Amino acid sequence: MADPMRIRAQVAGNKATVRVLMAHEMETGQRRDGAGNIVPAWFIQEVIVTHNGKVVLTADWGPAVSKNPFLQFTVKGAKVGDKIGVTWKDSKGGTRTDEATVS
Repeated sequence: MADPMRIRAQVAGNKATVRVLMAHEMETGQRRDGAGNIVPAWFIQEVIVTHNGKVVLTADWGPAVSKNPFLQFTVKGAKVGDKIGVTWKDSKGGTRTDEATVS
């Protein structure tokens, strides 16, 4: 299983700024290893964000996204104590879900 995501969500007025750092190698499928063999593609394909269980953001990614991607966005109507969940799925079928409480 992949390392946990680092999620921070802070309220400012009637919205929350959410910052997510995802631990993932994000291989493009174009790099070669030391022996000259192509390293197979392995990257996050889909990201889904929920606010108290309701989907508020979806993103389709490809191999051009960097290693250990960082994502920042705002959620309108978020309050202290609300839950922000982030799920990603990768090209090898791996998945990771983590949740944070808005502060």
